[in-house]
Amino acid sequence: MSSAGSPVGRIVALALAEDLGEEGDITSRAVLGAGNPGAAGIFTNVACVVSGMAAAAEVCRQVDESLSWLPLVEDGAAVPAGAEIARLEGELLSILAAERTMLNFLARLSGIATFTRRFVEALEGLPTRVAATRKTAPGLRALEKEAVVHGGGEPHRAGLYDAVLVKDNHIAAAGGIEAAVAAVRKQRGGEPIEVEVENDEQLAAALEAGVERVLLDNMDPEEVRRAVEQVAGRAVVEASGGIGLENARAFAEAGADVISVGALTMAAPAVDLTLEVQS
Repeated sequence: MSSAGSPVGRIVALALAEDLGEEGDITSRAVLGAGNPGAAGIFTNVACVVSGMAAAAEVCRQVDESLSWLPLVEDGAAVPAGAEIARLEGELLSILAAERTMLNFLARLSGIATFTRRFVEALEGLPTRVAATRKTAPGLRALEKEAVVHGGGEPHRAGLYDAVLVKDNHIAAAGGIEAAVAAVRKQRGGEPIEVEVENDEQLAAALEAGVERVLLDNMDPEEVRRAVEQVAGRAVVEASGGIGLENARAFAEAGADVISVGALTMAAPAVDLTLEVQS
């Protein structure tokens, strides 16, 4: 994941182009000039779960291959406020050119990892797993889903290309769950199928069609409990919609095998981080 042709390399290249443009850091170049070696530390201002170290390292590499990136913790590590998580050594112009892009990745991804960890902790002692959704910032999905994993969650499907999920619009277009599932079976053979259901009748139809997984859409915990009883172990039960920290445990206690939460990537607050140049 360190080459410019990799997903993280392409994402970092776009981010740097956005910040540096064609002229680069005109302020630092005017103030400092070239030939000023230095060092800097990256510190957390709040307790958090760290994520984004690979992206930060790639920022350094693309700005200046001679920059030394020294990670002090690994992705997934829980650190207290004030912790130093990495150091940089090299040309000060390069450190300052990399600063904001590097911190943007670390702040956003550590925020997602930290928020995911809160959900995981809310379900402590229960077998229910926490999963991400496709509700991600355009272009950042690979990094954001990795951050969910660093927080202890599951990435779910990466996109439309790697898992079958029959949703409401598919059902409407096909003329029903049975027809939609039959069409998928014809095209995809024995590939596992998940179907989104909104009520008992749709759930019964999905189970009758023999799907491997059902997604209970926007049901409350009591409705999930009844659905789990109806499924009776015949499929994996995923609950989604309206799930937050305040009610996640209720969905887990209702028997959902998985809760998928768009807020993990869409509502996670960024972590406050600081880069401090050190003499």
